[in-house]
Amino acid sequence: MTNDAATAAKVDEETFAPTREPQVSPNRATNRPIIAPKLHHTTFTTLRLDEMVAWYERAVGLVPAFYGEEAAWLTNDEANHRIALLSPPGLKHPEDKSHSTGIHHTAFEFATFDQWLDNFIRLRNHGILPFLTLDHGITMSVYYQDPDGNGVEIQVDGFGDWADSKQWISSSLEFATNPIGTFFDPEKLVEAREQGLSFQEIHRRARAGEYVPDHVPEDIFLPQLY
Repeated sequence: MTNDAATAAKVDEETFAPTREPQVSPNRATNRPIIAPKLHHTTFTTLRLDEMVAWYERAVGLVPAFYGEEAAWLTNDEANHRIALLSPPGLKHPEDKSHSTGIHHTAFEFATFDQWLDNFIRLRNHGILPFLTLDHGITMSVYYQDPDGNGVEIQVDGFGDWADSKQWISSSLEFATNPIGTFFDPEKLVEAREQGLSFQEIHRRARAGEYVPDHVPEDIFLPQLY
């Protein structure tokens, strides 16, 4: 065997040897990325592509960057897309979506309470109503369903500052005792704002149960649309 052939055989043997030892990093602090990636988008399959595109534009201002016959990529900020919708042939509706595991909802956040409440009013005037309304402490949230029955949360931070709400969720006995939160009637929030109450006062009263709706949902399951 020539020297070149012997070298190639040795490299091949080392490359495919089943007992090759793994390379061990000298740094053991590798349980998570040093620089964590940001959540970029969520993708749904759908049999109602046109309805979904129209609904997400109306609900949260997502508009298509690309809109084809079997797919669309939607964005409402500087990203190339935040929601992708795929509609290839062969899809079928899920069975008992409400009680199946998977994503319960996708969330969108407004910067201020007034923006958030004004959006509720706008959607209500278009006949789009939430199926669930909760003050979680960390957020005040209204939950809708898109045309395929997926949950969509629209929220405002309960503290107006992520650092404060992050500290609260991490250390608050109140949240640990009741992480789901307190149900509220959003129309009562509209009335309270019209009376001149501030966001923080409305938030405090909602947490105290002053704006509980006449009908309190029995659970937080997605309503069954199929």
